[in-house]
Amino acid sequence: MDRKKLLLLLKPFDVYPILRTSAFSPLPNPQVLNYLDNRRRVHREATSFCQKILQKKPVQWESILRNDLSRPIRDVDLVVTVGGDGTLLRASHFLDDSIPILGVNSDPTKADEVKEFNDEFDATRSTGYLCACTVNNFEQKLDDVLEGRSVPSDLSRLSIRVNSETLPSYALNDILMAHPCPAAVSRFSFRIRQDNQSCSPLLNSRSSGLRVSTAAGSTAAMLSAGGVKMQIQSRDLQYMVREPISPRTSSSLMHGFVKPGQSMGVSWFCKEGMIYIDGCHLCHSIKHGDTIDISSDAPVLRVHLPSHLLS
Repeated sequence: MDRKKLLLLLKPFDVYPILRTSAFSPLPNPQVLNYLDNRRRVHREATSFCQKILQKKPVQWESILRNDLSRPIRDVDLVVTVGGDGTLLRASHFLDDSIPILGVNSDPTKADEVKEFNDEFDATRSTGYLCACTVNNFEQKLDDVLEGRSVPSDLSRLSIRVNSETLPSYALNDILMAHPCPAAVSRFSFRIRQDNQSCSPLLNSRSSGLRVSTAAGSTAAMLSAGGVKMQIQSRDLQYMVREPISPRTSSSLMHGFVKPGQSMGVSWFCKEGMIYIDGCHLCHSIKHGDTIDISSDAPVLRVHLPSHLLS
């Protein structure tokens, strides 16, 4: 029987900020420097641990840094990401619905550390919301996947069409449409459509932009902005107008949902604009007169989820 092929996708080891000093700046806090060194060490140890586990298994595998991904992932049976949600998001932009993904949170936040350093800096790390395991249970979870005891869940993604052309990447978390300058006003209008028929009033907006999230992304920026947490496998999309200026229409239209089979049609009225896909991972420029269609008509992402998200 052919051995399964795995791709191990790694967060780089040098992504933590390096604090530089000059004759005019104070020396960095030794606690901060020690903390950052510890973060690099923990991630390296987690990566080494996962590689050693894979060496014991009857699989073929290779590893690659996430920043070195440049083309679609093909010809593997499973992608394992080691890092946090950012590494899993990065992988999602190179995957269709044929290859499942398993996330390992290499350095989970520890409440005691957050409390210890609270007066000095923020010690929270990646939430690892979509990561099914840490080094503590990676081998067991991997065995469950390889032996068919763990089944991946289908997560909805978001498709974007600009002037009828579909963008090549799908959003797993969310998109933000806004002026490139965060202090500038974004001008646009939108309505919800189904079967080429309008099913909502046209909303004209002057605001800080428009955010649209999937169910997986509803616990991120959308929730922070006052949105609602959605069931992880919902196919609905959630949208919210950011900081509307003197809204002339009901505030209820500033926040809502796009159901499966529906799409959101947006007309952009600024000289320039950007569509930010999954935070700063990807972006696409837009201009005055462009039309943007947003829907969940995209290939799902097959993810082995943490057990608490399935209960």
